Amino acid sequence: MDQLTPSTVSPSSKPTRPTDRHAVVIGAGFGGLAAAIRLGARGYRVTVLDKLNAPGGRASAFRQDGFTFDPGPTILTAPHLFEELWALCGRSMADDVTLKLMQPFYRIRFHDGSTFDASGDPEAMRAEVARLSPSDVAGYERFMRHSQETCRIGFEELGDHPFNSIMDMLKVAPDIIRLGGYRSVHATVSKFIKDERLRIAFGFHPLFIGGNPFAVSSVYTMVPYFERQWGVHFPIGGTGAMVTGLASLIEGQGNTIRCNTEVEQILVSNGRATGVRLASGETIAADIVVSNADSAWTYRKMLPPEARKTWTDRKLDRARYSMGLFIWYFGTDRQYPDVPHHTIALGPRYKGLLHDIFNRKVLAKDFSLYLHRPTATDPALAPAGCDTFYVLSPVPNLDGKTDWTKEAEPYRQAIQKRLEETLLPGLGKHVVTSKVRTPIDFRDGLLALHGAAFSLEPVLLQSAYWRPHNKSEDVAGLYLVGAGTHPGAGVPAVISSAKVLDRVVPHAATL
Repeated sequence: MDQLTPSTVSPSSKPTRPTDRHAVVIGAGFGGLAAAIRLGARGYRVTVLDKLNAPGGRASAFRQDGFTFDPGPTILTAPHLFEELWALCGRSMADDVTLKLMQPFYRIRFHDGSTFDASGDPEAMRAEVARLSPSDVAGYERFMRHSQETCRIGFEELGDHPFNSIMDMLKVAPDIIRLGGYRSVHATVSKFIKDERLRIAFGFHPLFIGGNPFAVSSVYTMVPYFERQWGVHFPIGGTGAMVTGLASLIEGQGNTIRCNTEVEQILVSNGRATGVRLASGETIAADIVVSNADSAWTYRKMLPPEARKTWTDRKLDRARYSMGLFIWYFGTDRQYPDVPHHTIALGPRYKGLLHDIFNRKVLAKDFSLYLHRPTATDPALAPAGCDTFYVLSPVPNLDGKTDWTKEAEPYRQAIQKRLEETLLPGLGKHVVTSKVRTPIDFRDGLLALHGAAFSLEPVLLQSAYWRPHNKSEDVAGLYLVGAGTHPGAGVPAVISSAKVLDRVVPHAATL
């Protein structure tokens, strides 16, 4: 198995800086890479450290037997957030990355065989709603107006604003109450739409960020309008091409990414972060430390207990964590041209399955699947005449009792059987390369506490002010980016978490 990006990105020509203030960034996922670029633009000398052998974190693409796999994020929205990073470096994203708009964004296949194609075309979406439930068209229009207003408040106005104090939360409380943020996503969608299939189609999106649609705040009803406004895109070459582009920006700033480099502890002196100690024993001094590691892992594993007053072991033990993921990566020696780039294949149960995953934390016999076929857009990601796939199934995190050392292969076989019966006939005879990832891999490889794929679950009382802050409440000079801090999981939110740093990290010249 080969990684797609070099294990170390070193400076080629160091630019002149007004100071030599040093920032250490822990983790080279999207959040860490974006943070490094923003810190570099603010005058810092930046060192990014990552335990994996290539940048990317959950998006660290790999090759296997001639097939290219994106292991994590496959849907990119709000490309302007990436374009801002290129602009900070005086470059254009289009010079390094080609994005293709998906059409449709994704296809939802219900258990009864009916389908729904989501797109950014309002007329086409109205037609899809009318095809499944003509009486819901008017409600759908009202819902999209609600989604638009929620997106304006929840993302456009607040997505890159820190919530450092309760006053920050009180300022937005009237809008949250007005928009029904105390309700769940599913409950809010159900106010507008009656057909259960359409309720799922417009309310399942919290699963993209590790949340249960029956529990997370209706703030996340913003996603349907978010997708309409900015589209769903795929980078030619795979999501790994975006990682390579971001790494090149850091290199162009004269800064460094060190891979195969695990941070063991954040060093704290007199209540301030002063650097990091690596698993190798090496110490690296820093004026500020930014953690793109899982926020719960950062506080639980990387900081000494005496440095923590807010995010204590007791508080972290009582927190709610996102679900885990089972992902099967496979390549076939034939193509499936009728399968679109993104397919969401729902099982016979919806609410019951989510209850099993999030509440009972048991591995159910049935499942709902997300099938990714990137070769529908970029055939170069597989050998000629072949297809690259991954299929993802939400599963309980490691707080459940599933023994993945025993269950992984039977579960994979059950998924293969289901795909053969529905979307990929004859699949078993055509698989020529295969790899699985379970919650154990998220815990051990990506340092996700409890193997929770998206860190803390994004329920209302674990969002905004109640989520670990971008500017640490406990340690001066420590900052957080990524899925476990504000504004949360999902690529746009993770990139926005790095943008928050512009508001809370002093410019290097003034530190």
